[in-house]
Formats: sequence, structure tokens, C-alpha cells
Amino acid sequence: MHVALKLALSPLLVAQAVRTRRRALVLPEAAGERKGRLGADRAVAPGRSPAPAMLRLLVAGDSSAAGVGVDRQDRAFIGHLVRSLHARLGVPVDWTLHARTGLTTRGVHRLLEESAPGPADVAVIVSGVNDVIDQVPVRRALAHRAALAAWVLERGLARHVVFAPLPPIDRFPLLPPLLRRVLGADARRHDAAQAEWARHRVDVTHASFDVELSAATMAEDGFHPGEPVYRACGEAIAAHVERTVWPRLAAAVDNGGVPRAPDAVRGSQASPEPDGASSSSQERT
Repeated sequence: MHVALKLALSPLLVAQAVRTRRRALVLPEAAGERKGRLGADRAVAPGRSPAPAMLRLLVAGDSSAAGVGVDRQDRAFIGHLVRSLHARLGVPVDWTLHARTGLTTRGVHRLLEESAPGPADVAVIVSGVNDVIDQVPVRRALAHRAALAAWVLERGLARHVVFAPLPPIDRFPLLPPLLRRVLGADARRHDAAQAEWARHRVDVTHASFDVELSAATMAEDGFHPGEPVYRACGEAIAAHVERTVWPRLAAAVDNGGVPRAPDAVRGSQASPEPDGASSSSQERT
């Protein structure tokens, strides 16, 4: 939506956001372990080409990564992702989860700096909804994603970073129609920019997929995923890792790592765009 139109509609958007926030349910993060291992070590047959014997997985993000909307982590995104990865790749999955409700992409970066996670092969980042809600301009949010990816890769916390797509906010049942339309358009712009940036990288990918969002598949608050959505997202990210990331990791066993892209984007290279009209958030994910 054009900035001028946003400005004209901002009083109405703010009023809708305030009313929505007042009636929104506040759901807790899913209970359960935030690190673990699934699967036993496998033996490599003599003469076979070397391949990764296990997958070390780091997942970081906002409340969707934290499992808000379901009661246990095994029913949340991380549970479905780990099980699907283990089934698809046939190797043990060592996993750790660092997530907190309300984080923007920059907040996820700060959380990881505070948490100091160990090294992993793949990092999956689930963020962006709060960038949209907080009206972080697209180029600024992209700069934050670039800075996060650079920090993770340069510190050896992962050899490849996968960014989950932004969800179709215009399908969130909680939101009134106008707010749905405005935030949905913003989310599509953020997602398209993220996909285009990642397209030029070999160490970062954007996982593109769509899921059905409805009152039947979302959590009771109408804003966070329910288990059907978490299952679909976990399986889709696992399929992306199997198809796009795992072959690169396997090919890198002999040469010591996935090569960096020559045009690696630094956070400072993405210049901020002018701030548009800001609409107060009804919920932080």
C-alpha cells in the first residue's frame, strides 16, 4: 500500500489495532525441552562417499518459533521440523531452539548474542511478522536480516542460514479487514525482498511455500499457528533443507565447508527507506 494512502488511513488503522489488541487472547509459549537429539548414530559403509553423519540444527525466532498456539514443543514448529528432517535425511538431528515472543529480526539477533548457542550446520530463522507489525521499513528489515545472517555465518554458528517465509497476514482470522489488507501487503513486500536478496547467496536461502490459514488451522487467538500450520511449516522447511541445503553440506564434506557467495550482503549495504505511517500493533508474535 502506498505511503500516502497509509498516512490517510492511519487514524482508522490505529483504532482498529487498539480494538484488536484489547480483545486478543494472550497465549503462552509451548512447554517442553528446547534442545535435544533425535536418532542414533549411523555407520558409514566402507567405500561409500563421505556424507554428513548428523545434522546440527539451530532454530531461532519469534513466538511462532517458540510454539505459541500449542501446548508442547513436540506439537510446535520445532517438533515437526526435527521429526521431518530425521525422516527425510536418515541421520540424527541435534537441535536447539532460541525463541521469544515479540521479537523483531533485530531482536532475534540480540537474543542469539545473549544466548551464545553452539555451532550448527543449518540455522533456521523464523521472524518478520513483528517487523511488519512494528512498521519496520522493508530495506531496514532486510538490513537486519543480512546482519543476522552474517553474524551467524562468521561466528561459525551455522554453515547455511534458512529464512522462513513471512506468513500471509491478510489471512489471519483475528484481524479486521482493513488491517488485514494493509499488513498483508506489507508482509508480501518484506517476503519478496527477502527472497530476492537470498537468491544471490549460496550460504543463505529463502524457503518459499504457502500454507492454509483459517480458523480451523490457526490457534484459538486467531493470530498464531495451530498444530496443522506448524506441521505444514515444519515439513516444508525440512523439504527445503533436503532439496536445497543438504546436497551443499554433503558436497562440502571433502572441501571443508560451503563456499561463501562473492556478493555477500552486509547489514550496512541495505539502506533504510523512509518510514511509512505507523499503525499500533494489535499483537506481537
